[in-house]
Amino acid sequence: MTDRNHIPQEDIALYAMQTLSPEESVAVRTHLATCALCRDELAELSGDLAMVALSVEQHPVPEGARQRFLDRVAASSSEASQKATAVQPGPWMREQQPRSSMAWLPWAAVAALVIAVVSLGVKNNSLHEQLRDQSGLMDHLVTNTSHAQQVLEVLTAPSAQRATLTASKTPVAPTGRAVYLADRGGLIFQANNLEPLPANKTYELWVVPANSPAPIPAGLFRPDATGTASVVLPPLPKGVPAKAFAITIERAEGSATPTAPIILSGAASGI
Repeated sequence: MTDRNHIPQEDIALYAMQTLSPEESVAVRTHLATCALCRDELAELSGDLAMVALSVEQHPVPEGARQRFLDRVAASSSEASQKATAVQPGPWMREQQPRSSMAWLPWAAVAALVIAVVSLGVKNNSLHEQLRDQSGLMDHLVTNTSHAQQVLEVLTAPSAQRATLTASKTPVAPTGRAVYLADRGGLIFQANNLEPLPANKTYELWVVPANSPAPIPAGLFRPDATGTASVVLPPLPKGVPAKAFAITIERAEGSATPTAPIILSGAASGI
C-alpha cells in the first residue's frame, strides 16, 4: 500500500471527534483494521486532541451558541465545495502532509473540540467551588486551633503571672483572676459575682506595668446574668511585665485612662 492510500490526517481528526458520516466512519474503521500506520496516527492524534481539550479555559456555552457554530461550519463547507476542482481525489487519495504540531488542524475541527469539552468545564467549575469551600473550612479550623493553642500556652506557662482581684467593703464580694504572659502579651481574665451595669456603662480591665505608672487598657466586658465575665487574649504589647491588674467602670465605649473608683485590683506575682 503506497502513502497515497493512507487516510489523510484531517479525516483521522474528524473520525477521532466522531464527526464523519456513518458511511465514512465505516470506511475508516475498515481501513484501520489493516493499516498499522494509520492506527498509530489515530492514537497520536487522540492524545493531541486530549491535550487541546485540557488547555482550553472552560466557560458555559451561551444559549444558541452550538447551533450558530454548526450553521457556520455548514456554510464554510458549502463554500469550500464550490471552490473545489471538478475532479476530486478518492476519499483517502490526497497527498499526506507531514505533521507539524497542531497547525494542520482546520479551525472548524478545533472549534468543534472546544464545544465538545464545555460539559467537562462545567464539571471542573463545580469541583473548584467545592475545593474553595473545603479550603475555607480548613482555614477556619486552623484559626480556631491556633487560638486554643495560645490560650493553653498562657494558662500553663511557668513564667505566667497570676493575680486574684478582690473587692473591699462590699457585702457581695466580686472576684477576678488574671493569668498574664508578659513576653507574649497574653492575658486571660475571669471575673465572678460582678454587679450588673446600665447600658451606657462597661467594666474595663487594666494592666499596671512594672516599669511605668500609666495603666494599659486591656479590654472591655459586661457580666452575664450570674455576674460572670471574661477577657481572653486582648491585644496587648509584648514584653511588658505587670505590677498589678485593676477593674474600673467606664463609659460604654471605654476610656484611655482609668476612672475612679477602682472596683477590683490585685498585685501580680513574680514582681
